[in-house]
Formats: sequence, C-alpha cells, structure tokens
Amino acid sequence: MNVEASSVVERARIHAALGDPARLAIVDALCLGDASPGEIARDLELPSNLVAHHVKVLADAGLLERTRSEADRRRTYLRLRPDTLALLGSPRLPDARRVVFVCTHNSARSQLAAALWSDRTHRPAASAGTHPASRVHPQAVAVARRHGLHLDPSGTACVADVVDDGDLIIAVCDNAHEDLTTGAPRPQLHWSVPDPVRAGTDAAFEAAYTDLAGRIDRLAPTLAGDPS
Repeated sequence: MNVEASSVVERARIHAALGDPARLAIVDALCLGDASPGEIARDLELPSNLVAHHVKVLADAGLLERTRSEADRRRTYLRLRPDTLALLGSPRLPDARRVVFVCTHNSARSQLAAALWSDRTHRPAASAGTHPASRVHPQAVAVARRHGLHLDPSGTACVADVVDDGDLIIAVCDNAHEDLTTGAPRPQLHWSVPDPVRAGTDAAFEAAYTDLAGRIDRLAPTLAGDPS
C-alpha cells in the first residue's frame, strides 16, 4: 500500500515537535482546556523563557494556536488544534465500494473477516479464495455463531468470480497474498493471520477471530466516505 509522501512528512514533523517531554506535557495540559503561557509555566514548574520556546515549536508544527483574551487584550491563551492532532492517526484510504477478504480456501479467515466487517462497519463485504474449498470449515461457523455472526457453510467462492473494479482487496493469509502479488487482482493490504485450520483447535479459531476483529476496528476509521 502506498502512503502519500506529503502525509508522512507532515506526520513526522508533528511527531518531532512532540518528541520533547516538556512539549508533550504542554499538549497534555491543553487537551481539556486553554491556558496562558504563564499558567502553563506555573502548572508545569517550567521557566517562562523555556515555555515560550516550546510553545513556538508546537505552534510552528501547527499543534496549537494563540488567541487574545477578550477581557485583558494583553493576555494570550493557547489552544490545541485537534485537526492537527488527528493527523497522527492512521493514514486515510480512498473510499471503496466494497471490501473483499481473500485467503487460500475461503473456508475460515476470509469468511470471518467479511462477516466481522459487515457487522461492525455496516459496509458491503465479500470473501473469496484463491483455491476455494467445497465448504466453510465447521469450526469457523461455530466461532462465528459464538460471537453472534452467521456464516453460510456452503458459501465459498473463487477470487476471480468475486472481485470487481473498485473493491478494496485484503489478503488475510500469506499464501493468498503471495499468489496474488504477481498477478491480478492484487491485494491492497495484507494481514498475516495464522491459519486456524492448521492448528485445528477452538483456541486457534478464537485467536484468528480476535486478530481479525482488532485489525478491522483499526482499519474502518481510515476509509473515506460514509458507510453504504
């Protein structure tokens, strides 16, 4: 996956500004309310000239701004800029009509991922396999049921029959990722989720479910656009 260079440079600049403990303490102090430089110096027990230096660095990075008091126009207040702090999150991905999760047999990981995505994001999802099995693995069906999700035991499909233009393709196993990397369609993301079928235990299927759920929770806010 490509990340825009300008986004990386911007985020690196913000991280650099926060790399000093005193500057991070100033940002923490301003998270819930505004304060004057003098109040910051008093609360953090820092010399005023040092606070002035740190405030300049944070302001140059776009992390805070200065406003004049409406009461005493000589007094300055500092306020955080949440829009700049938001840039420290994961990079945004272009909007996708649908997310397609792919694994080798389309019998466990990709099925669970698609069900989780639909349930947690209310966006369209599908799953497919590079070499689909004849059925969904019973333990995948069981772990889905334990978490309130439904999998169609006979609903496996080949990736060539599922993927359309505009889909975001996520390979959820190493084999599928490596199979598809040299051809088309190419996965935009790769999640190296261990194969629970190989272990064959309920604990392995629970671990795969938990891994996929965490990845989906981290990915969903990075997609542009509104859920369908």
